[in-house]
Amino acid sequence: MRLLPLVLTVLSAVALAYYIYIPLPDAIQESWKLMMLDAAFRTAMHLAVLKQWLGLDHYISSVRQSTEGFEGTMKRFMGSESSGGVIPGVKIRDVTFDGVPVRLYEPPAGGEGHLRRGLMFFHGGGWALGSSKKGTYDQINRMVSDELNTVVVAVEYRLYPEVHFPVPYLDCLAAAKHFLSPEVLSKFAIDPERVAVAGDSAGGNLAAAVAQEISTDDGMSVKFSVQALIYPVLQALDFNTPSYVQNQRVPVLYRTLMIQFWLQYLNADLSLGPQLLVNNHSALHRSTITPELRSRVDWSVLLPQKHKGNHRPVVVETGSHGIVKEVPGLLDVRAAPLLASSEVLAKSPRSYILTCEYDVLRDDGLMYVRRLRDAGVTVTNDHYEDGFHGCFSFIAWPIEFDVGKRAVRGYLNWLQKHL
Repeated sequence: MRLLPLVLTVLSAVALAYYIYIPLPDAIQESWKLMMLDAAFRTAMHLAVLKQWLGLDHYISSVRQSTEGFEGTMKRFMGSESSGGVIPGVKIRDVTFDGVPVRLYEPPAGGEGHLRRGLMFFHGGGWALGSSKKGTYDQINRMVSDELNTVVVAVEYRLYPEVHFPVPYLDCLAAAKHFLSPEVLSKFAIDPERVAVAGDSAGGNLAAAVAQEISTDDGMSVKFSVQALIYPVLQALDFNTPSYVQNQRVPVLYRTLMIQFWLQYLNADLSLGPQLLVNNHSALHRSTITPELRSRVDWSVLLPQKHKGNHRPVVVETGSHGIVKEVPGLLDVRAAPLLASSEVLAKSPRSYILTCEYDVLRDDGLMYVRRLRDAGVTVTNDHYEDGFHGCFSFIAWPIEFDVGKRAVRGYLNWLQKHL
């Protein structure tokens, strides 16, 4: 009988290890830390789905609660707070820009006649999760404001399931237009020639889309001078790019989860997921997807040979009828900025695009780099060979990664030089 507790303990340990362990590329450092992080996220997702199945709550609401609970525990453990008010060097306020909630970070005012930089930031989270007010988003925006003497405006756009496309985009666009108005820039002593827009993941999608709209709007007297996109999601026509295939099971953004985020954002039936997974939605015999449009997401032409490797395009002849008509957002440049014409891209501001080798969105970013450069835009591409999706946000204990710290420092250094 004494052996029974030992056997149960061993079996439990083996089961836990089996649940946590996933094979990761050798280049990813601190792999066990990433496995633990992924296991925690998967557990939160599984419990959230169970709660929704039981009719207790929407799964997104449950995931948000789990995330906020974890952040609250860490703050109490570390004795830190992330509230408004004045901190050394930066004043923080929660206000609204044209009815859209934003968090405003203001560095100390300079001497008379000294103008400051301005930056608008959109957080990631699959258009469903996240907040600029919490976690490392808040920390990074404080760093930008303090180190670069920048007025940062972090936008709290509305999220799924409360809203769908194009509402998050319209929230961000409204806030951006308000921010860029001469009156507001003057009020906060911001140099109109030094205003940036930035975002990560889904926030990078929103930043790219807003930058395109602002750059082509002749009614805007002030436009963004630079855009900084952190592993942006930019297209939903091809879920079989080399990076989608290579990294489909690399945390923290699996290919199936990215497809789910897209379907949620575009208010589409989640049952379409398997069709998108095999590119049935972008089959050749679709009159609405012209050869010119396809060329804008043709990775076989747009990617460097290094990232094409031995992969072959997944092109379906007939596919499933009606998906593009049923989900028109798939072809809307406000949702998929990579689909914009060369004429639109040519008006884009100087650009910074951060990509990670082990990220399903790697090729979205690399294709955008190529298309922007072909359109005559100056682009800096910081590519992290040991990077993975989300690493930009993992810079604080207990989920800090060296690659995340390097990525944030690279972002800050680029803004310092080019904004």
